[in-house]
Amino acid sequence: MDAPRPTLLGLWTTWTWSPVADGLIAAALIGYLALVVRNRRSGLAWPVARMVSWLAAGFFTVLAVNSALAVYGHQLFWVHMLVHLILIMIVPALAVWAQPIRLVHDAGGPRVRAAVDRIRGGRAFRLLVSPWLTVPLYVAVLVLTHLTGFQQAMSEHLWIHDAELALYLIAGYLLFLPLVGDELTTPSPPPPLLRFAILALCMGPDTLVGITLMMTGKALAPAYAASRDWGPSALVDQSAAGAIMWFGGDGLMMVLMVVVGGQWIGSGDASRSLGPWLDRIRSQAVLGADSASDIDIDDDDAALEAYNARLAAMHGRPDPRADRPPR
Repeated sequence: MDAPRPTLLGLWTTWTWSPVADGLIAAALIGYLALVVRNRRSGLAWPVARMVSWLAAGFFTVLAVNSALAVYGHQLFWVHMLVHLILIMIVPALAVWAQPIRLVHDAGGPRVRAAVDRIRGGRAFRLLVSPWLTVPLYVAVLVLTHLTGFQQAMSEHLWIHDAELALYLIAGYLLFLPLVGDELTTPSPPPPLLRFAILALCMGPDTLVGITLMMTGKALAPAYAASRDWGPSALVDQSAAGAIMWFGGDGLMMVLMVVVGGQWIGSGDASRSLGPWLDRIRSQAVLGADSASDIDIDDDDAALEAYNARLAAMHGRPDPRADRPPR
């Protein structure tokens, strides 16, 4: 895909056509809106914010595959890096906030709802959205497609380019699905603190890839510069791509962490939970290994009484709760 030196006007008027991708985007938008209409005809409200998120996800996907970003992404590594960030972070997060799985569940009939519940409760789906799979997948996609010869091969073969875009969408969506919203996923989604920690952990590969591209003295994908007779050298282009991945990737991840933190703060008493395993460890550390499982460590009065009872037992004293009338 040859393109002339970009101009300010050309950035707005340069577009390409991606029949398969555009057809899938149109089908996703029309199908989503049709389900919203069906849902509302059944008397069930569907928040406007979710529809806006879905439309925004479609808009950014169109930008990534059809706009000047798609055209000049074949000549400039740093432009292609912008496409990467859009497809692996922005579009997946917007899609999660749009909650299409919940929409299908609510707008479908009894059979559809039963099928969705069966799938989301199944072992395969739990594995697909488990951090044990999604985090290594996210890391592998970022590292292997940037720090190997993949970018060079992608520049030479269009089918690899198309597969790369799909891979970024899938990896980002699976990672963010249980982390950045309240989409209908598994019956036991990760607690807020774990979500926050996973997002913080995923800043590591963004930083690694970005710094490596900036510091490497050899062009990993010389095909970008070879396809044009204008613009920066291959190394300057590669360094700019690394800076975008480092600052852009970490910045977007920090935005998602802020969103998760806000959800954590605003979710009420349940937000105090750190998850069954960490809550059990915390309870045993404070109240003892033989503490009752029904004691809420975050209930100040109950925890204080249980802690005093533990101290009394350690010193051979009677339980201070024994003579207290029931509340």
